[in-house]
Amino acid sequence: MPEQSAVPPLVEKSVPLVEEAVKKASVAWVSVDGAPARALWCLPVDGVLYLIDGPGEQSAAGLAAGVPAAVTLRGDHGGRIVTWPATVTLVEPAGEQWESIAPQVAAKRLNAPGSPADLVQRWSTECRLFRLAPADAPVTAGAALPDGSLAAPPRPTTATRPTRRPFRLHRVRRR
Repeated sequence: MPEQSAVPPLVEKSVPLVEEAVKKASVAWVSVDGAPARALWCLPVDGVLYLIDGPGEQSAAGLAAGVPAAVTLRGDHGGRIVTWPATVTLVEPAGEQWESIAPQVAAKRLNAPGSPADLVQRWSTECRLFRLAPADAPVTAGAALPDGSLAAPPRPTTATRPTRRPFRLHRVRRR
């Protein structure tokens, strides 16, 4: 008698979903150690996501090698399709992986200040390049996705200020 798999059917069907979602990702929502997710620009290469963090680049607050992270990817129309746990590793500037990946990430960086070679050089001294690889089966996918919107109020920030009433040169009379 054949041995039955201990993996639930949802997991078996979701692994190709994760692979396909990663291939098409350009933005990933990354939650570090249970904190609210942040939208981060990323580059998919060989089934994993690479993202840059540091001065002059996006802020991946709390992201560090070995810290638990959850990655949420969305489909073409903006709807969430899968959330999976990620293994986070730091790509060292002196390593072989840096030499092959950093130029690819720099070439895809929009509105870059300088050439891709200059960007890679700056990143090697000022920034960090992270590799996010699927660590386990998806946390949510398919039928396990919530039906509600999960919309949350905006987080407090010092960048907001009260809205002023529009300026008018003269008084408008109502009839």
